[in-house]
Amino acid sequence: MSEEGKLVAEKEIEVNNYDIDAMGIVSNIVYVRWFEDLRTVFINQHMNYSEMLKNHISPILMKTEIEYKVPVTIHDRPIGRCWLVQASKLKWIFKFEISSGDKIHCIGSQMGGFYHLEQQKITKMPQVFQDILKSE
Repeated sequence: MSEEGKLVAEKEIEVNNYDIDAMGIVSNIVYVRWFEDLRTVFINQHMNYSEMLKNHISPILMKTEIEYKVPVTIHDRPIGRCWLVQASKLKWIFKFEISSGDKIHCIGSQMGGFYHLEQQKITKMPQVFQDILKSE
């Protein structure tokens, strides 16, 4: 997946007992949380949520797509990766991968932007995020 976008976050993922079902398989909805965790790792490197609130903005999610490939079990030690694919004035697109060893458990993408809390509308993305792909 690295052929498109810039790798902006990578982290080991802990599979918790509350993430799994009776068969020891991670619930599909947990992957969405892992995507959010990866995106948050990236965002916090450039602007923490306290700074955003001072500027009356918040990141928002508009679309999530996930393709499940091989189930994650309680025995796996997955790693999550997040690539920034697009960062325009009004939206961002991330690609994600959850894998362990040579197994790809899932791939996915998210599209979103920033929301102005006082004006209650989509707003311009902070320049720091727009510039990330330009620095390649």
